[in-house]
Amino acid sequence: MTSPEDQSPAPRPSGPSGPTGPETKDRVYRSPAGIAGGVVLLGLAGWLGIDAIVAGEGRTPWLALATLILVVPLTVAFTLRPAVYAGQDRLRVRNPFRVIVLPWGQVASLRSGYSNEVVAASGKKFQLWSVPVSLRARKRATRRESRAAAQRDGRVGGQGGRGIGGLGGGALRGGGAVPDGPVRAETDRVMDELRELWEAGEKEESAQGEVTVRWAWEILGPAVAGALVLGILLAVG
Repeated sequence: MTSPEDQSPAPRPSGPSGPTGPETKDRVYRSPAGIAGGVVLLGLAGWLGIDAIVAGEGRTPWLALATLILVVPLTVAFTLRPAVYAGQDRLRVRNPFRVIVLPWGQVASLRSGYSNEVVAASGKKFQLWSVPVSLRARKRATRRESRAAAQRDGRVGGQGGRGIGGLGGGALRGGGAVPDGPVRAETDRVMDELRELWEAGEKEESAQGEVTVRWAWEILGPAVAGALVLGILLAVG
């Protein structure tokens, strides 16, 4: 599942005579499951690591410290860090080890397959880590859409407008109301929203520019340092 949030207002680029438009809020998409898993893993790593540092003997505290320096940044990178920020003028993708900023004018497509990705005009592809694909959720949404479509078209149910399982025509099995539009998996709905923002902003002058990619050295630096220290400790042991 992916959770949209509101981000602080991002000002529109200014022109010669001042700002070209009103301030807008970015839509932020993150994975609640990933965040919850990251918190659990960090708590477990902290508990075991600190216990080994405090109570360990010999090289154990140093090995535990080096392991924490390696494991904590990687856990943060793959669970808490990923996010997609969608604004009026550009898409900012924060993946585990990189931050990619794509003005809408530089986006060629937004694809959904076994993973969700954005394709730049240059042909480069960037995966949206915070918008993972769930094939199970897609199948569940497809089944629900089939039942909802049957309800809407009046193809299912007996006399008196009774629907699936004897429910009234305004409900699906499980008690949910029949949706007016197509039923979509959560991350597919997110991709639909991103496509709408892209189509609305790709021709705007403020949505032009270059694609920028920045490596997350705040993650890579500590992880590499921890790996080196851990390797040295194991080698000299």
